[in-house]
Amino acid sequence: MRNHAADAKVFKAFCDVNRLQILEQLRTGEKCSCVLLEKLQISQSTLSYHMKILCDSGVVIGRSEGKWTHYGLSRDGCRYARELLEILTGENASTGNCCSCKK
Repeated sequence: MRNHAADAKVFKAFCDVNRLQILEQLRTGEKCSCVLLEKLQISQSTLSYHMKILCDSGVVIGRSEGKWTHYGLSRDGCRYARELLEILTGENASTGNCCSCKK
């Protein structure tokens, strides 16, 4: 049985322009929140909001260092997101009719 609430968090992480820009920045490695703020030109509260969604999805992980947080992509979270997309969009393995109305 799928945990659809957890699955929805993954897709929520990918459905915002700012979050996609953040993910693009993190592709090259861990970034301090101060770097993300500068590159994206958004407020600290806006960044915090988006980082919470990204971290809740499991795709991004954060670690505190002093007053700043450093963020990076989670290998396990990214793998889960790829597998989830494949599960939900892959072709059905069954060869039967999709419904009983065509019988």
